[in-house]
Amino acid sequence: MQCLSSRTSAALRSGARPMQAVAPRPVRQVACDAASLQFIKGVAEPTVPEVRLTRSRTGANGTAIFVFENPSIFQASGEMGDITGLFMVDDEGTLTTTDVKAKFINGKPQAIEAKFNMRSQFEWDRFMRFMDRYAAENELGFEK
Repeated sequence: MQCLSSRTSAALRSGARPMQAVAPRPVRQVACDAASLQFIKGVAEPTVPEVRLTRSRTGANGTAIFVFENPSIFQASGEMGDITGLFMVDDEGTLTTTDVKAKFINGKPQAIEAKFNMRSQFEWDRFMRFMDRYAAENELGFEK
């Protein structure tokens, strides 16, 4: 069994460069006032949606379905821009889905349904951290 110093010496003899200590990178912290849902980037949607979650038996895949009844974006979208997706923004960053559909009754928009697919445990965990923040700020609960 070789000790670290004999392996290092052998590496130096073979022409490898020695390892050097590197100073840690400064951590950039960005404060975010709130976790928000946005249909247009930068414009938070005040309507709190109904959220339904499904998950595969293996836990590898999951889906979140957001249903917004009469969201305020219907009144403002003409002057602010087009709905390009659903953006879930918090202090960790942004989760995005473009699977967004409007529901109409008698020719008038009544609801928006957005579907967010999660294809890994990492994506599921990240989504749940976002929802914890969003739920705390909007006084939501979890029901099985």
